[in-house]
Amino acid sequence: MKKQAGFTLIELVIVIIILGILAVTAAPKFLNLQDDARLAAANGVKASLQSSSQMVYSKAAIQGLESTSGAVSVAGTTINTSFGYPVTADAGKTVALDGWSEVSGSAGTFKPSNEPNSKCTVTYSNAITAVGGVPSIAVSTDCGQ
Repeated sequence: MKKQAGFTLIELVIVIIILGILAVTAAPKFLNLQDDARLAAANGVKASLQSSSQMVYSKAAIQGLESTSGAVSVAGTTINTSFGYPVTADAGKTVALDGWSEVSGSAGTFKPSNEPNSKCTVTYSNAITAVGGVPSIAVSTDCGQ
């Protein structure tokens, strides 16, 4: 008589149970990718605003406006500045925020265009009161939750 080799039903059930437990513990880590993507997009918008405000500051410094208020022209768009950086109301003019729009009634606050109820926002504020200050650009804490 030939001896048959293979797995018993109990061994197969135990392997399936172990795989199920691993799936249940690992799944939540991978299911939260949407929040991570939203936070990454918000940080990208923040970096774009930082970069564009530096570009406007450089343009203002060339024109001698880094220690006062004034207006500079960037790519045919007039941007009002305070101490060389874009004023809060003009922050949206400085960069193309694909998929993000300025919140109506709240100058300098941006959120995803396709999520009207999103609490994820990026806020640009130029409250500089002296030469050498920089604007505040912050991502809301609700982006990754």
